[in-house]
Amino acid sequence: MGIRSLNNHSRIAVFLDRDGVLNQAVLRKGKPHPPQSESDVEILPGVYDSLVRLKKAGFLLLVTTNQPDVRTGKQTKEVVEAIHSMLLSQLPLDDIFVCYHIDADQCGCRKPAPGMIEQARERYNLHLPSCYMVGDRWRDVDAGHRAGCQSILVDYSYEERGPEREPAIRVASLSEAADWILKQ
Repeated sequence: MGIRSLNNHSRIAVFLDRDGVLNQAVLRKGKPHPPQSESDVEILPGVYDSLVRLKKAGFLLLVTTNQPDVRTGKQTKEVVEAIHSMLLSQLPLDDIFVCYHIDADQCGCRKPAPGMIEQARERYNLHLPSCYMVGDRWRDVDAGHRAGCQSILVDYSYEERGPEREPAIRVASLSEAADWILKQ
């Protein structure tokens, strides 16, 4: 099947957070952090098969990821780009959108702001009310809601605040999220 689209030729996507959804997040003090290098990236079980199923159903697969460690000097942009090149080569992803800002920058792209999703809407002619945002943090759920998407929380019970609004569903993995999306 080709890319899912509506009568007006708008397309439909599944937005995916990176760390904690596609690859293992590094937990420190109950909060998720990105891997430090390409060699530290561990793709989570079931991710590849879940993405293949979504792709076969016609969804665009777009990653939206906050990577503030570049701005704070804990990570380099080159390492983030190497991780993304690796993910693009190993997984059936269509594109990756990145925000390198911190909250103090007050940019429109750092989740929970919907800027990366809106950039994707423009680039791919997306119908956001028919799209899904899958993330493991409140920031992902809130960004999805603010963009008008259905939000799905991969719930690891992190030690942080919850989203402003409840997600459409809470799941334990991307596999469960894909099952739910494909039934809609």
